[in-house]
Amino acid sequence: MSNSAKDPALDAPHGTALPADTPVHDAPAIAAERDMDRVAIASQAQLTWWAFRRHKLAMAGLWVIGLLYLLSLFAEFVAPADPTRQNRRAIYHPPQMIHFIDSTEDGTRIRPYVWKMDRQRDPQSLKITYVQTEEKIYLTLFGKGEDYKFWGLWDAQRHLFATVEPREKFFLFGADRLGRDMFSRVIYGTRISMSIGLVGVAISLVLGIALGGLSGYYGGRVDMVIQRLIEFVLSLPTIPIWLALAAALPPSWPIYQQYFVITLIVSLVGWTELGRVVRGRFLAMKNDDFVIAARLDGASERRIIFRHMLPSLTSHIIASLTLAIPLMILAETGLSFLGLGLQPPAISWGVLLKEAQNIVSISQAPWLFIPGGFVVIAVLAFNFLGDGMRDAADPYAQ
Repeated sequence: MSNSAKDPALDAPHGTALPADTPVHDAPAIAAERDMDRVAIASQAQLTWWAFRRHKLAMAGLWVIGLLYLLSLFAEFVAPADPTRQNRRAIYHPPQMIHFIDSTEDGTRIRPYVWKMDRQRDPQSLKITYVQTEEKIYLTLFGKGEDYKFWGLWDAQRHLFATVEPREKFFLFGADRLGRDMFSRVIYGTRISMSIGLVGVAISLVLGIALGGLSGYYGGRVDMVIQRLIEFVLSLPTIPIWLALAAALPPSWPIYQQYFVITLIVSLVGWTELGRVVRGRFLAMKNDDFVIAARLDGASERRIIFRHMLPSLTSHIIASLTLAIPLMILAETGLSFLGLGLQPPAISWGVLLKEAQNIVSISQAPWLFIPGGFVVIAVLAFNFLGDGMRDAADPYAQ
């Protein structure tokens, strides 16, 4: 078909309607040919994105991860209360469900509220119980609440949602043994638990690419030394090593120092898998035509590695990283749960789960396990995202 006779529908952007005079029996063929033209001129990034977008679970995981990082970024604004503020009148306060349909004598309208709960003590067992009353605590969006420093820089009072009466308190996820708001603590814990995965993976990325690339590109003695190092790290019992290194941390260290060291410990153990992946890919590519052509053209080894070989590994590296982040989160959660990771007053999902280690918590306050649900959701979301990125890494194979 000549250019002059070519149907204009083939030049139309993807998603636009076919011309009105297009015969019905020709429409599928024209649409298929138009899609083939788009694929032929698409970049690698576009092909990867189109393949990834067809993976429904991966897209759901991407939205969940984005929401979690958004919560961690605006934790001060989202949390309705100070996560460290204790309330002796709210010890093990049960969760309160938010209702939106407010029925009163004046009629029915949409207005969020929770039922107020009255604290009582059994005169015989002295057990504290909470009884729902007929009084309502009304909530408002973007209301004024407790003072806080946004990102530690600006004083603010606005919260995503707050009580209409500032003196009233509510507990969306209940309260712990010291009367601290669990919802606010979970939101603040999201910041540390999700960021420790990013920081840990960033360190593992540098180690894995550097050592794996050197091992695969140079081979010989360099490859032998690095591979023996990887095998030695992999042969170490992971949990005992984590426990020993974490137990050596002085308890008097500030929170930021504990955070940095825990991240470093997790990263030093987690780089080996990425290192092996990079080594295998470098071994497969170092004799390819484009690498030999660059070498014959006089390109330096640094340019060959960083401008020619590594870019072709981008999709595989990203997929490996998305699968490594949940392992970092689980490692920090496990160490903190055992009391050998981050320590109070630091707030992470592992630190919060440590509160649920005893029988009293299981029997009287099962809501203390809510941080564990966030761990499960985050890990599943990252795994779904990693699966989707791995499947989309080679769109031409679809």
